[in-house]
Amino acid sequence: MSSARAKKRPFKTIPQIPRIELFAPGHGLCAGCTAGTIVRHLLKAAGPNTILVEATGCVEVSTTLYPYTSWRIPWLHLAFENAAAGASGVEAAIKVLKRKGVIDKDKPINIVVLAGDGGTYDIGFQSLSGMLERGHKVMYVLYDNEAYMNTGIQRSGSTPKYAWTTTTPAGKKWPGNLRNKKPIAEIVASHRIPYVATTNPAYPLDMLNKFKRGLEVEGPSFIHVLQPCPTGWRFDPRYGIKIARLATETGMWINWELDHGEFDVTVPVRKRKPVREYLRMQGRFKHLTEEQIQEIQRLVDEEVERINKMVGREVIGPVEA
Repeated sequence: MSSARAKKRPFKTIPQIPRIELFAPGHGLCAGCTAGTIVRHLLKAAGPNTILVEATGCVEVSTTLYPYTSWRIPWLHLAFENAAAGASGVEAAIKVLKRKGVIDKDKPINIVVLAGDGGTYDIGFQSLSGMLERGHKVMYVLYDNEAYMNTGIQRSGSTPKYAWTTTTPAGKKWPGNLRNKKPIAEIVASHRIPYVATTNPAYPLDMLNKFKRGLEVEGPSFIHVLQPCPTGWRFDPRYGIKIARLATETGMWINWELDHGEFDVTVPVRKRKPVREYLRMQGRFKHLTEEQIQEIQRLVDEEVERINKMVGREVIGPVEA
């Protein structure tokens, strides 16, 4: 790792993770939901001088059961479609208040959007794209559970091919979702913003460092976090982190970052595991035929080859025999 890249990673060991707890216990997230892990670490990285704008979704409805809240920071709830627009307004208002001397102009205030895949890939994409285009200093965090879990496990633009959802049921006549997962992080990167990254909670230091880096850069940043969902993915709640790790170990999910045009894979995988090890732990894939599993393996192999070419070296190795 270059010295410049090392400077971007303040967290190198688990004991360095801040002890501050800004995400209160007692929320209503499902047992084993990894969204709680993601949000807890996000707030550790961001600290108390943070305003969080949240789209409607699982985390929103589970953490603000009136009259209680799990948020120990200023928090604003907006609809599925306009969280990024609302955060743009918050950022603009803070600029005005600093210019008028109402807020100390040297006081750093983090503005973070938190939204799921439905509020990002689909309903909220227009306002997200506008925020990126205008260059607001906002970090957008997408927790991706690959369906509309809050409203009944319906397919979203994030749902993987052949996955079961309530709107893409799998049976004798229908093999599950027929469309490929939309490459949202690359679509965001095409806006030429300073920082885009993917991560998952099985690698907490990687995740924390990306949150920190996203908050540091001037202009918008986007962090795409895989969020295994025991309810919608149909797995035992104790296996959320194991499944998140398998996603990276199999190449189904690659942890990378694009920092001011410099692309790198931050969690190299010397030898990949077969995708079936990831798929077989989830009930949403239990209907898959051997042919469909091999098709998914082929798609992953092609994506790994493409990423390795982008990096300029083999950072994700071949599948184990």
